[in-house]
Amino acid sequence: MRILAFEKDGGSVLGVRQDDTVVDLSIAAPDLPTELVDLIAMGDKGLDAARKAADGAAQAAKRPLSAIAHAIPTTKASKIICLGLNYADHAAEGGHKRPEYPSFFMRGPHSLVAHSQPIVRPLCCDQLDYEAELVAIVGKGGRHIAQKDALDHIWGYSIFNEGSIRAYQRKTAQWTIGKNFDRTGGFGPEVVTADELPPGADGLRIQSRLNGQVMQDATTDMMLWGVAETVAILTECLTLVPGDVLVMGTPAGVGHARKPPVWMKDGDTCEIEIEKIGVLVNPIRDETPA
Repeated sequence: MRILAFEKDGGSVLGVRQDDTVVDLSIAAPDLPTELVDLIAMGDKGLDAARKAADGAAQAAKRPLSAIAHAIPTTKASKIICLGLNYADHAAEGGHKRPEYPSFFMRGPHSLVAHSQPIVRPLCCDQLDYEAELVAIVGKGGRHIAQKDALDHIWGYSIFNEGSIRAYQRKTAQWTIGKNFDRTGGFGPEVVTADELPPGADGLRIQSRLNGQVMQDATTDMMLWGVAETVAILTECLTLVPGDVLVMGTPAGVGHARKPPVWMKDGDTCEIEIEKIGVLVNPIRDETPA
């Protein structure tokens, strides 16, 4: 099943995409939550109810996909945990050795932007880079989760464009500041439930395209730490809860490693495509002075 969030009545609600149609769950199943984290927290009961409502929805609950304005899939995740240097070729292009342990950092919700909405290049720096990334979303929480059981804890998968302000990323040994500028992280357009994809979303082609030109082209089986191992490593340290977002790192081909560097700029369009999941599209706009 493909779940998305879209704007409605000054907020956002959930829908189920069926080809070019979206079933508005706030109409088809008004008792279900309107936020993804709350739906995930219901477990199989929520997933089954959403699927049943979508399959039996009346015409009044349906609208064309082209008529909706996408919202960020979730704004209630307790944690957005990102991996850096999770593809060996990307580590190498940045002058890093193959890591022995994942580089983890966090993003905040104000750094996110929905599908089709602008990624914003900030006033203070023009070094806005793209990064194509797989997202895994936790369905069942836990601590000390064994790798062999870890994929049972994943609810679904989505797409991320890890917009990075490189000059600020390098101002400090910690990357957080360069990864948390407002409206720099594209997220969406939808979440595909895990049952529709290979285990761990493994072996899927992942690409970034800037103004139609392919910039990154790899497969998710090239990750150094796959989804299952990442869950096991994280839960040595912390408890994952339903709705937590894991952003799984980017392959080689990013803008800062090119000669000369390639930065996203006002008027550009960046697309991130992951096989069987979809295409995340964001225009690039300069920040407007307050």
